[in-house]
Amino acid sequence: MIVIPALDLRGGKVVRMEQGNLQTSTVYSDDPVAKAKEFVAAGAQRLHVVDLDAAFGNGENLSIVRAICAAVSVPVQVGGGMRNADQAKLRIDAGAAEIILGTLLVSDERAARNIIGKYPDRVIAGIDARGKHVATHGWQESTPVDRDALVKRVAQWGVKRVIFTEIRRDGMGEGYDIEALKSVASAAEVAVTANGGARTLEDLKILKSDAPAAVDMCIVGSAIYKGTIKLSEALATFRA
Repeated sequence: MIVIPALDLRGGKVVRMEQGNLQTSTVYSDDPVAKAKEFVAAGAQRLHVVDLDAAFGNGENLSIVRAICAAVSVPVQVGGGMRNADQAKLRIDAGAAEIILGTLLVSDERAARNIIGKYPDRVIAGIDARGKHVATHGWQESTPVDRDALVKRVAQWGVKRVIFTEIRRDGMGEGYDIEALKSVASAAEVAVTANGGARTLEDLKILKSDAPAAVDMCIVGSAIYKGTIKLSEALATFRA
């Protein structure tokens, strides 16, 4: 199990929210690059960076994404607000090892498939849901799209990894939704990164023991910033 620390960017700062609600946004660092370096120094093998301003349509933090990618020696997966091929290319050119497509998978299948075709093995599907229904546009818009059906669809398009977030658990410290992860993992032959809900090291241990083998990575955010999970300890516990 690879543990990936998260950096959510808003207004040039590192923030965390609960269930994607901007009103719950809390600033944890004024220096995202320093925080990224700190995570790598603690042993992180990969970083998860989301541009919340781009996701919500309120600007972007591309220069910070570029600075983070240049400052660290590990792969950086970048998501948030990629609504067309040009925006995807900007993230790739900024140094992203992989880009995460979310809303576009639902809003414009042709554009999503073109990006996947242009960057094979560098596109991760970000599938965020409340229950079985996918949410888009920074989790602000609910859709009738079925979560597991979308997993099957993106696998057919050539996507090999899905980041799955149960929005109702994100930032709440209630543990990962194991049953949802089992359903997502069984929907198609894709690797799955679990996101949303970890509060303690025990939550990570439960994920490793109870989730399907396809769930081989997990993203941890709020728990690191709130101090309920020590990143270096989590990385040491699950290091292969």
